[in-house]
Amino acid sequence: MSGVNKVILVGRLGADPEVKAIGSGSTVARLNIATSETWVKDGQRQEKTEWHRVTVWGKLAEICGKHLAKGRQVYVEGKLQTRQWEDQQGQKRYTTEIVASTVQFLGAAGAEAGSSRSSSAGNDDFNFQDFGPEPSFNSNDEIPF
Repeated sequence: MSGVNKVILVGRLGADPEVKAIGSGSTVARLNIATSETWVKDGQRQEKTEWHRVTVWGKLAEICGKHLAKGRQVYVEGKLQTRQWEDQQGQKRYTTEIVASTVQFLGAAGAEAGSSRSSSAGNDDFNFQDFGPEPSFNSNDEIPF
C-alpha cells in the first residue's frame, strides 16, 4: 500500500517570489509563506506564525513571479520533499520544502489578481479572475453549525 504525501496551505507571502531560470531551460520560483493561528489563553490573545518554504516549477513559477508580491494571500497544494547537499565545509545539510502543484492567488492585487493551476499533465490553461477583497473574519464569532 502506498502512502499519501499532500500539503494544503493558505497563507501570505513574506517576501516577493525569488524566480530563477536554471540551466535546463526550466524556471523555478521560491516562495516563503506564513500561516498563523490565534487562540485565547487566560484571557490573552495568543498568536503563532509558522513559515513554509515552497518551490514552484515551470510555467506556474513564471506566473507566480509575475503576479505575486509580498503580503499577497495564496492557496497552495503540493507535496513535502526533503533535499540533501553538502555545504562549503563538507557538512551534510537537509531542508524540507513544499513542492507546489497548484497555486491559487487569493484576495485582490489590482487588475492582475488571479488563479493559476498546474497539473501533472502539464495543463497550460490558466484562468485569471479577480476574487475581490478578502472577507473580514472575527475569530470570536460563533460558527453557525
